[in-house]
Amino acid sequence: MLVELGHFALVMAFVVAIAQTVLPLWGAQTGNRAMMAVSEPAALVQLVLIAFSFGVLTYAFVTSDFSLKVVVDNSHTLKPMLYKVSGVWGNHEGSMLLWVLILALFGGAAALFGTNLPETLRARVIGVQGSIGVAFLAFILFTSNPFLRLEFPPMNGEDLNPLLQDPGLAFHPPFLYLGYVGLSMTFSFAVAALLEGRVDAAWGRWVRPWTLAAWVFLTIGIGLGSWWAYYELGWGGFWFWDPVENASFMPWLFAAALLHSAIVVEKRETLKSWTILLAIMAFGFSLIGTFLVRSGVITSVHAFANDPERGIFILLILAIFMGGALTLFTVRAASMQAKGVFSLMSRESALVMNNILLAVAAMVVFIGTIWPLVAEAFWARKLSVGPPFFNAAFTPFFTILAIILPIGAILPWKRAKLGATVKKLVPSIILAFAVLGLIWSIQTQKTLLGPIGLALGTWLLAGAVQDILLRTGKKVNFSRLWRLPRADCGRLLAHGGLGITMAGIAGLTAWTVEDIRVVQVGETFEVAGYTIALEDVERVQGPNYVSTMASLAVFQKGKKIATLHPEKRSYPVAQMPTTEAGIDNGFLRDVYLVIGDIQSNGGWAVRTYIKPLANWIWGGSIIMSLGGFLSLSDRRYRVAAGARKVKTTTAGVPAE
Repeated sequence: MLVELGHFALVMAFVVAIAQTVLPLWGAQTGNRAMMAVSEPAALVQLVLIAFSFGVLTYAFVTSDFSLKVVVDNSHTLKPMLYKVSGVWGNHEGSMLLWVLILALFGGAAALFGTNLPETLRARVIGVQGSIGVAFLAFILFTSNPFLRLEFPPMNGEDLNPLLQDPGLAFHPPFLYLGYVGLSMTFSFAVAALLEGRVDAAWGRWVRPWTLAAWVFLTIGIGLGSWWAYYELGWGGFWFWDPVENASFMPWLFAAALLHSAIVVEKRETLKSWTILLAIMAFGFSLIGTFLVRSGVITSVHAFANDPERGIFILLILAIFMGGALTLFTVRAASMQAKGVFSLMSRESALVMNNILLAVAAMVVFIGTIWPLVAEAFWARKLSVGPPFFNAAFTPFFTILAIILPIGAILPWKRAKLGATVKKLVPSIILAFAVLGLIWSIQTQKTLLGPIGLALGTWLLAGAVQDILLRTGKKVNFSRLWRLPRADCGRLLAHGGLGITMAGIAGLTAWTVEDIRVVQVGETFEVAGYTIALEDVERVQGPNYVSTMASLAVFQKGKKIATLHPEKRSYPVAQMPTTEAGIDNGFLRDVYLVIGDIQSNGGWAVRTYIKPLANWIWGGSIIMSLGGFLSLSDRRYRVAAGARKVKTTTAGVPAE
């Protein structure tokens, strides 16, 4: 009975979403305040209905209700409770229900916290958000119903994909969806502004916190996925340019560009058309990512579905929303005249360059991801676009971005002198070149990647620190640091975190040491100054797996620093093995050990990696996310202080 109520709640949410779409949009167009007033309660009712439905599905997984097909396919009675819960979204149907729950959550947030918005704009934003809900609720109900019953329930389930039975992957999808779906709010604001026929400084202020929240959640989600790939797949890689990885990275790049572009709209009332376009494209690429993951056109360890019919439905959603928004943009573009004028050398120009580099980088990733599909569809050729292409094509744009970012952050608005600005950054320049020279002189491998990467990371971090210090006055006043806006401090953390991540990527990529050998129990071997001893290998019974677990002692300069226990697990139900690396984490390096199969001579295959600066990658991601949250806590973001109140006429058109 409870399952049927969960299904019925989804149907009712679909009906409410239709009302949330039609009535507020029609009311805003005709000036009918009663219709516009429907938007807030409709958004909240839809949120409650979908939350109830999601709660019912979660209860079915927790209690192992094998009358539901989705529970049978993705759960098992012996599975630990964490993975029973994460199994709710570890499959196509449940993950789409989580998607619409988060969509409704953002719609409800707009209803509760959007009271400072003009009445017609608020109604249109919530109405457009409701239309997205209509599309995806229809997708769930007609193609991906999580409440399908089985006529003859089995005694047990088929278990969740073992690769997903991991803490990193348990929390990775919800954060990614908060980012993906969060960009629907920027899309709704963009379409609402186009319907209003007005984009101004107030709109720029209103759209920024939603964009920032989506960007922060994407950062956390991508960081968790990268961390999982590093320790779970057994090869020590943090990024593989997998199509599913790219599907989340492209919206992240567009969201970063939108964040910076919205600043120009808010401060200078220029770049209006470009900012609206970015808001549309950011969510558009979220939909493209959804299509790639769920259509079956790609193969990946974390693709959700292999169903072309579902892919066609998502492609139809993409065509309707992107086609409609871009058509409206074409019609309204002429009315979005820029008011601010700025010179070639100014902060506005630096932000334009920032936007161009981020957008081009995103398109490079998109072309590399989609090109094999295009080649197979039109020329019947199977092509593989791998890391060499992405590294060569993507890295130059991000390198240039890293160089100009600290300079652009302190350039004055409207008009600036480059020489005077660069002069302020001389300490950061000296420090960056000092790091470059130091690393080049002490490294053993003559590669430029490591020294240049660490120099760029130092430049970004030092430039961010100098930026915040310069904001205290011509003479640095540390007492004023505590009185600076939180958004400024958040920007320092975000830019500095990016520098730390870039340094970590460069160090790990340039200086990783790899060793693969067969080792007998009791034998020791040397790798890059570390002595490693294979002490024992035993068979361990887990809750729903059997593990081959090794005990490997790690010594440095004769002193034991760690005992690691890498595993090779076998899941009998899913009939799939996984690798669990043993990692000794350190500030400057990781010792990373993997146990393989037993060999014919009785020895064991052991892979050893020494990973310099590995944890800087995720440490930088955490700092970037903290910077975003700190900025969101700024009162100016929460209440849009300083944004002009806009009156509406009876026709629903904002008056000047």
